[in-house]
Amino acid sequence: MHIDLRHKTAIVTGSTAGIGFAIAKGVAAAGARTVVNGRTQTGVDAALAKLRAAVPGGDFVGAAIDLGTAAGCDALVRAVPDCDILINNMGIFQLQDFFEIPDEEWTRFFEVNVMSSVRLSRAYTQAMAARGWGRVIFISSESGIGVPADMIHYGFTKTAMLGISRGLAKRMAGTGVTVNAVLPGPTMSDGMAAMLQKSADATGLSLEETGKAFVAAHRSSSIIQRVATVEEVANMVVYAVSPQASATSGAALRVDGGVVDSII
Repeated sequence: MHIDLRHKTAIVTGSTAGIGFAIAKGVAAAGARTVVNGRTQTGVDAALAKLRAAVPGGDFVGAAIDLGTAAGCDALVRAVPDCDILINNMGIFQLQDFFEIPDEEWTRFFEVNVMSSVRLSRAYTQAMAARGWGRVIFISSESGIGVPADMIHYGFTKTAMLGISRGLAKRMAGTGVTVNAVLPGPTMSDGMAAMLQKSADATGLSLEETGKAFVAAHRSSSIIQRVATVEEVANMVVYAVSPQASATSGAALRVDGGVVDSII
């Protein structure tokens, strides 16, 4: 299968590292003009340098904008008024007990993880529909289905993204615009690698072995019994935004390694 995204503009929010970086690399390699977003100019510049080295000849645009506010989302739309592929990847997470999460943290998680996706989808999808083609992806999580007890405020935002993506897919019915959610499981992002490295240093195990131990202890239902790579998640996203995925809309596409114990 050859995926061709030439003449398409893809925005990948939160794409200076981790899953977002891998997605940006994937859509750029398929030919898309790729908008790389992060909160700081330093982070965006560093990501652009790595991406240009990884994808020679790739067409990249940097957007150092904090999308955790309505003003930030408006600024991105002004900077990049046309978008064919919107990948709502940006998100924050934190381990915190329910009884210790203050109101302002619930609001912060909702604004960053959910409302950034809502605002950008609202801004771009009508023009996609007018052109008769578009792709919107919400990066949710298996934590949106099996909400973890130690970060309920994170889990609920990922559940919300599932509901929004399904509803928006129905709202865009018949327009040529598809909307889907992608649900990663434990993935070796920069954040997870940093977290696991502490355990690896303490035990003398490799990072890969430490990841397997983490999955066994905390995601024992995993079928692959390991942490996924960011590229494995990105591969699903690149397919979902491709012309070949035109009959896939309103779906929750799991890249969770089988953590969610369901036949559908």
